[in-house]
Amino acid sequence: MTPSWGKSNKLTTTNVVLSDESIQSWLAPFDTQLSALQLEQIQKYISLLVLWNQKISLTSIEIPQELVSRHFGESFFGAKFIENLACRLADVGSGAGFPGLALKIVLPDLQVSLIEQDTRRATFMNEVIRALKLDDVEVLRSSYEALAPEISNFDVIAARAVGDHKSLLKWAGPRLTAASGEVLLWLGAEDAARISVLPGWQWRLPHLLPNSKNRVLLSGTTVK
Repeated sequence: MTPSWGKSNKLTTTNVVLSDESIQSWLAPFDTQLSALQLEQIQKYISLLVLWNQKISLTSIEIPQELVSRHFGESFFGAKFIENLACRLADVGSGAGFPGLALKIVLPDLQVSLIEQDTRRATFMNEVIRALKLDDVEVLRSSYEALAPEISNFDVIAARAVGDHKSLLKWAGPRLTAASGEVLLWLGAEDAARISVLPGWQWRLPHLLPNSKNRVLLSGTTVK
């Protein structure tokens, strides 16, 4: 079964899909160019997300435009800050796969590690990986704090809506590649302001996410 949108414009599970035109229109503010294959992958991803969301909590968003914009669009926005398109990326607290799996769709050469301690969400992401036929993606069913030290040397560590940023950054610093490793954080503007003054990191100016008044993307590197 695939998702459709009932009279209330909320998610249902009948045999109707969103049109490619609707998806492209809702993603237009994020300046992302998508191929036919990528649009097909997004369609399949949404279908699985809707179906699994009936059983486990993956998203509270029920409006189709907001679902596409918030989950896919905001994740795709991070691609603008990844210079090496075949780099190693870790997504901390992946949940339903955002931003990590969405970034893999738009940057297919990425090597992605999805870190998620919830067994059911990890199982969901493995199902998405299988259905979308994605290569070079692994799901690490663990909290980031419990990962073995040898799981490191990431070029990018990404985290979206993850709390306790001080602990996250303390963990992330040693796991990044020494020369150019970067952290990408999707968070509120107030949190970004607090993080920007933490010692040991050099931060770029935060970028306001399209269609948002106070959510930003913050990128930074460690001070060696």
